[in-house]
Amino acid sequence: MTDRLAIAFAQLNQVMGDLPGNADAMLGVRADCPDADLVVFPELQLIGYPPEDLVLKPVLIERAWAELQRMAKSTAKDGPAMLVGTAIAEQGKLYNAMALLEGGEVAAITRKRELPNYGTFDELRLFDAGPLPEPIDFRGVKLGVPICEDIWIDGVCAHLAQRGAELLIVPNGSPYEVDKDDVRLALAKGRVATTGLPLAYLNRVGGQDEIVFDGSSFILNSDGDIAWQFADWEEEIATTIWERRGRGWECTDGPQHQLDANPADIYHAMLVGLRDYVNRNRFPGVVLGLSGGIDSALSAAVAVDALGADRVWCIMMPSRFTSQESLDDAAECARLLGCKLDTIPINPAVEGFDAMLEGSFADADVDITEENIQSRIRGVTLMALSNKFGHMLLTTGNKSEMAVGYATIYGDMAGGYSVLKDVYKTTVFALSHFRNQTRPSLAMGPEGPVMPGNVITKPPSAELREDQKDSDSLPEYEILDAILKALVEEEVSGEEIIARGHDRETVQRIERLLYIAEYKRRQSPPGVKIGARNFGRDRRYPITNAFRSM
Repeated sequence: MTDRLAIAFAQLNQVMGDLPGNADAMLGVRADCPDADLVVFPELQLIGYPPEDLVLKPVLIERAWAELQRMAKSTAKDGPAMLVGTAIAEQGKLYNAMALLEGGEVAAITRKRELPNYGTFDELRLFDAGPLPEPIDFRGVKLGVPICEDIWIDGVCAHLAQRGAELLIVPNGSPYEVDKDDVRLALAKGRVATTGLPLAYLNRVGGQDEIVFDGSSFILNSDGDIAWQFADWEEEIATTIWERRGRGWECTDGPQHQLDANPADIYHAMLVGLRDYVNRNRFPGVVLGLSGGIDSALSAAVAVDALGADRVWCIMMPSRFTSQESLDDAAECARLLGCKLDTIPINPAVEGFDAMLEGSFADADVDITEENIQSRIRGVTLMALSNKFGHMLLTTGNKSEMAVGYATIYGDMAGGYSVLKDVYKTTVFALSHFRNQTRPSLAMGPEGPVMPGNVITKPPSAELREDQKDSDSLPEYEILDAILKALVEEEVSGEEIIARGHDRETVQRIERLLYIAEYKRRQSPPGVKIGARNFGRDRRYPITNAFRSM
C-alpha cells in the first residue's frame, strides 16, 4: 500500500483550440516534475475553456483524442502519470472528462456529472452528463475527481466518499468574479467537513474572450485548514507531498500566497483579460481615443500595464468644444504612461458633415444628433487608424454608461474590446485612485501616478456641447450605480429600490433607459467580466420588451 504521494498541480494558462500547443505545454510541465508521481491539470486544459460550440465540431474531438494518445505514450517511460482535462466522445455522447494517463495509455476516465447552465456557462447544450463518478485507483490510492461544478452540488462528493475515495482532487475552469475566491473556499471547506476528506482545488489562469481566470488554487487538509495557497493571476506549478497518517491522507504545508484585495483584483482581471485577448488574436498593439477624461485615462493605463507603453497608441481628437484642460490632461496622461500620443482635430470633418446635411437638416433644431456626429467622426477616425496599421481599437466606455445607453452606437462604442465594460463608474474612480498609488505586480507600466489628479477630480464630461457635464443627463454616479446594481445584479423591482430611499421619477427613468439601450449593448464589443452579471454572457434580455416593473 502506498503511504506517500508526490502530486504536482499545474495552475496554467491555455490557448483555446490549440491542441498541439496545449498538449506540448502539459508535456513540458511533466518533464519539469520528474519527482512527482502524478501531475494534475485544470478542466478541459487540452481544448480550452469555455469551448462554446467549438467543442461540437467532430474533427476537434478526433484531434483532441489523438493528442491525448500522444501524451499518454510519453508516460510509458519514467516520470509521472498525468490527469488531463479534455472532451471525450463515447457512443454518440460527448463528455467533459478527466483522463488518467499512465503506463503509456489512457488508464482511466472520469466524466463530469453536474453541468452548469447559468451565467457564463452553457454546458447542458454542449455535453452529456456523466454517471455518478467512481474513485480512480492510482497506485493503490482511491482518488475522487469531481470536476468543477461537481463540488457545487452535494451529491457527487458524498458519493465518492461513500465509494471509498481517500482524497478529492478538483480540476476547475472557474472564472473570476469579485469576491469569488471567498465563495470557493467556503464551498470547499463545506465539502471537506461533510466528507472528512482533504481536497485540492486546482484552477487555471488567463483570459478567454470576455472571461478571465484568476487561479487562486488551494489545498485543504481534512481539518479544513489551508495547507497550500497558490498565487492569483500567475501560472504556478507546485509539487506537493501527501502522506497517509492516522486520520487519512494529509498534505504537508506549502506557501501561503496573499491574494489580491479589492480593487487590485479587478485591475488585474482587466489587465490579464486584455493582455491575452490582444496577444492571442495577434494584434501588434492597441489604439484608443484619449480625451482627457477618467475612462480613457484608466483604459490607457490598463493597456500600458498589459502590453507595454510601446504597444499603446493614444489619439486626442479635439473639437471646438474641447477644453484646454482636457488637452493638457491627455498630454500629461500620455507622458506619465510613456506612450505615443497623436492629435487629430475633427473640426474639418464636423464642418464637412454640417455642409453635407445642411439641406436635410434645414428645418430641424440642433440637438443630440450633432453631438453623435462628433462621436461617430471620432469612431471612424480611430477605425481608420486601426485598419491602416493593424492596432486593435480599444473602447473606453464603462458599465454605467452602457447600462443607460449614454454612449453613441458606431461612435465611441466602435472597437474591438473594452476593459471597462463591466466596471461601474464609481469603481472607475476607485481603480484610478488605486493605480495612481500602486503599481500592480503584473504591470508593465511605470511606477508612480499614471494620470494627473485633475482627471480623477474634475466633473466628467463628454464635451460634445458647450459646458456639458454628465450630470446634465444622468443622476450623480453614486445614485445611478446604486440603482443600476439593484436592477442588474439583484433584479429587484423599482418599488423595492424606491423603498431603499431613491426618488421614484429617477428610478422609473433609469429602468426605462436600461431596457431601451439593450439594442446598443447587443452591438458593443466584448469586455472583461468583473461582477456576477455582466451584459451579454450573464444578463440576456430581449431587445423588444414592453415590461416595466413600475
